[in-house]
Amino acid sequence: MRIPCPVRAAALVALPAALLISCSSVDGGEPSAGGGPTTAAADTRPSAGTQPPASPTEQPSPGPEKVRDAFAGLQATFNDGCTSEGNCAYFLGRVHDELERLDKAMKADPKGPGHFPEPIAWIAELRETVGTDRSYPNLKKHEKELVGTRDRINVWMQDHRDDYR
Repeated sequence: MRIPCPVRAAALVALPAALLISCSSVDGGEPSAGGGPTTAAADTRPSAGTQPPASPTEQPSPGPEKVRDAFAGLQATFNDGCTSEGNCAYFLGRVHDELERLDKAMKADPKGPGHFPEPIAWIAELRETVGTDRSYPNLKKHEKELVGTRDRINVWMQDHRDDYR
C-alpha cells in the first residue's frame, strides 16, 4: 500500500517531535518553559545549548544545522515529484526550502563557506532566478532550475562524502 505524501511528511515530523518531547527532560526535571508539543513539532532540531533566554519573551535560537542533516532533507526530495498539481506545489516548495536550509548550514559550517563554493554559488544563482516569489506558479515556472540545482548539488556532495557522513 502506498502512503500519500502528506501522511509521510506528517510522520517524518511527528516521530522526531515525539522523541524531542520525551528527551526534553534528561535530568528528570520538567521540560523547558515554552516547549509544548506544538512548539516541538514546529521545530524538531536540537537546541544549541541550555542557556536561558535573554528575556522572558525571547527564546534561545538553535545552533546552526549540520550540513549532513540539511543534505539528508534535500535527498529526501528524490522520492517525490510533480505527479499532481497539489503534490507539485508541495514538492517544489520543499525543494526550495531544503536548498535554502542547506545553504544556511554550509555557510555556518565550521569548515567555512569557502569549503562549499560551488553549491553556495548555485543556490545564490537559483535565488536570483526565482526571486522572492514563493507562489506555486513562480516555482512551477522555475521547476527546471530548482530540480537542476538540487541534482547538481547532489552530484557535488557525492564527491565530498566526508561532509555528510
